[in-house]
This record gives sequence, structure tokens and C-alpha cells, in this order.
Amino acid sequence: MFSKVTSWVVAASALENAACLFYLAFVSQWIHLVAVLPLYAFKNDDNEPIENDIQTLPEEECQMSFLNNLLLGLWEERMSQGLFRYDVTTCETKVIPGRYGFIAQLNEGRHLKKRPTEFCIDKVLQPFDENKFNFTKVGQEEVLFRFEPSTDYKPHYFSGMRVNSGISPSIVAINVSPIEYGHVLLIPRVLDCLPQRIDRDSFAIALHFASEVADPFFRVGYNSLGAFATINHLHFQAYYLSVPFPVEKAPIQKILARKGLGGAGVIVSKLLNYPVRGFAFEGGNGSTARDLSDAVVNSCISLQNKNIPFNILIAQCGKKIFLLPQGLEIGYCWEKVADEIIMNVGRGFNEEICYAEKQALGVVDQELLDTQVNPAVWEISGHIVLKRTNDYNDASEEYAWKLLSEVSLSEERFEEVKGYISEAADLQAEEDKNINPEKEIPDSSGPQVASHMPSDCLVLQ
Repeated sequence: MFSKVTSWVVAASALENAACLFYLAFVSQWIHLVAVLPLYAFKNDDNEPIENDIQTLPEEECQMSFLNNLLLGLWEERMSQGLFRYDVTTCETKVIPGRYGFIAQLNEGRHLKKRPTEFCIDKVLQPFDENKFNFTKVGQEEVLFRFEPSTDYKPHYFSGMRVNSGISPSIVAINVSPIEYGHVLLIPRVLDCLPQRIDRDSFAIALHFASEVADPFFRVGYNSLGAFATINHLHFQAYYLSVPFPVEKAPIQKILARKGLGGAGVIVSKLLNYPVRGFAFEGGNGSTARDLSDAVVNSCISLQNKNIPFNILIAQCGKKIFLLPQGLEIGYCWEKVADEIIMNVGRGFNEEICYAEKQALGVVDQELLDTQVNPAVWEISGHIVLKRTNDYNDASEEYAWKLLSEVSLSEERFEEVKGYISEAADLQAEEDKNINPEKEIPDSSGPQVASHMPSDCLVLQ
């Protein structure tokens, strides 16, 4: 009997080793296929003070950065080659009448051709699984360029740079199921096969990406597992939108701060009168990109370790970062058995489940389920992608508010999460009392309407 068990173990081990060797061979082949890629080496100086005046120049006086032109040129080239699953520039987009100006897009192709989620939705941290779709499987033609730090604190561009063996490049690739113009994926150290979780180095790359593009209409987003990430391979998304996101216009109130040398530090505010309770991180006068990045990263790591799903929006060229935890409901947990929803006694009372799990079980309002909208970072920020013409025609601020409220933390839970963030990022309470949350949404809190975008990418007002 012992010998049989031993032989089974040896056989299983051999199969596992063979699978590993096959995967390593696949990765090696990928390296060979993309041996030469364009490289944008970004200015890597995290100790440079943050300048908080990106809105001072009128748009016609602002020059597009080299990286901005590079990204758009290569993205449009891929569009002309027919690499996208549909033409996103033909998708109707409008601003919904109302106080916040939520943005609705009719995109009938995305949900039909988008990759399905291939992992469980109740755990924020999960190991990478090479058997699932991951970004080592994208074609070379989808990769635009490498995006990595320079070695001399100056930006550089090389039209062709060899990817040496042993190097795991950070790449920018097209999203073949785009939501908007210029929709790309930023994949840090793609061949290291990192799972979808925030770490210090990768987040710094995302922050530099937003900063180097230097266009306030270009935002970078992140979805954790459990907050509608669909691929468990570390990546950020980014695209251009020619109007402000509603979350950028929401009133905010300072609640936390960290003082540095000379009074500089990081300021954390809470969103007021917005359907999703969330946090806005900004650098104070004289603070550095590293100060801001560290505060956000430490907060995210704390939430990850506590299994709290969240979304991130990097706005204003990396100078303002929204951290949006998704709500977890307290109560009995439910599971679907033979198409019936029953209580899962095994998980017990007062178990916490996220909106994605409720959605999967079918215990969300049917009207919301029918629209097939997953409130990930873009939706929570106020850009709602709809799949049906009727939903688009009937889109209202009331619907947007109802959808986003479903994923929001309760007030009690928000205060609890604020405590986690305060501890993780070494922040102290510093509340601004001179705030009127009922005031009109200020027009100046986000970028104004863009005119430098192609005419077929502008949003109907």
C-alpha cells in the first residue's frame, strides 16, 4: 500500500514539474517573440515636490507631453490595424442631466466580447494561477511599449530596445475591449506573474504613468479582486475621457493629515454627498510623490490584508488619488443551490460579503442586475457603461445613485476603515469644520471639458 501511495505522489509530482516546465518554456518563448520593444524610460525622482497647480493654464496653452503623443499615436495605429474587438469611437456617450453629471456610455459589444472572471470573488488576495488567462498570453502586436524608470532622473525614449533574458519588463498594452479612447493596460513586471494586489513598486509605476502623460483627461484606475477585477494578474487600466468624472467634482472634507518636515505632508479627505463613501489623497505643499504614494500604498495593503475590496482612481496627473473601498454587508450569508438562494449556515452569522458576491448569488435588486453593470473603478467614479439601448435612453441620476450606493460602505463601516487607513499610513485626525456639504458641485474641482480630443471621442453635453 505504501509503495502505491508513493508512486501516486511521484506521478503527481512529475505532472506538476512537467506543467511548470511547460509554463517556463511558454514564458521563454514570449520573451523571444518580444525580444525588441519600444522603451519609454520615465523620470524617476520620487523626492521632487508635488506641484498642485495643474489647472492654472488654459487648455489651448498646454502642450501635450511626448508620452501623451506616443501613447495616442501607437493606440490609433493599433485601431487602424483592426486589433480591437469593436470600434469604441462609435459608442454613444452623454452626460446625464442632474447635479453630478454622471456619464453614460452605450457599449453593446463589450459585455459580449469581454473575458469572463475566472476566480472566486470573496477573497481580495489570491495566488496567481498560470492556468487562467494572464497577460503573458497577449500578442506582441497588442504591446505598445515598455514603461520603466530611467537611471539618470531624466525621461528617455528608445524606439527599439532588446528585452534581455532575466528581465521582466513593465509594459503598456491596448485593452482589446476598450471602454474609451486610448484605453490601455499598464502591466508591471509582466513576466513575474504577480497577482492582482497593490505593492509599493508597482503603484509607483502607475503614479509615474499618470504624471508623465501629463493630461488631466487621462486617468489611471485599479480594481482589486472582489471589486470587479476580472483578471488575477497585476494590472492597472487607463483611458482618456473628455469631461470630468463626477467623483472629481464631489465636495470633500479634510479628515486626516500627516505632517512632514517644514509642515509638508499628505492630506486625506472624505467625499461628501456622493453615492459611494471614499477617500481622496493629496500632497500638501512641499510634499513629494513618494510621500503621497506611500500613504496610498500603506492604506491599500492594510485593506488587502483585511479582505476589504477597493478601487483606485489616479486623477489630476497623479496629484489626487481616490481610494474607494467597496461595501461589505453584515448578516447571514447565502449561497445558490439548485438555482435557489439558501442560507449558508457553515459560514455563520455576521459574515461579511461584498457586492460582487451578492450579485453572483442574485440577491441584488433585479432592476440593477438587468442592466448588467459591474460597479468597478470607472463606474464608481461616475462613468457608467451600459449594454442595452433602453437602459442608455432611460439613464438618470437616480439610477446612477442607486447603483453606486449598493457598493458603498455604511457610515459605521467607513469610520472603521478610516481607522485602518489612519494607522497604516501614520495619519492624524485633522478635520476641516468649514465645509458645507450641501453646496453646489464646484466646476473647478476637476479638469474642464477637453477640446483637444478627436471629435468622435467628445461627450454629448
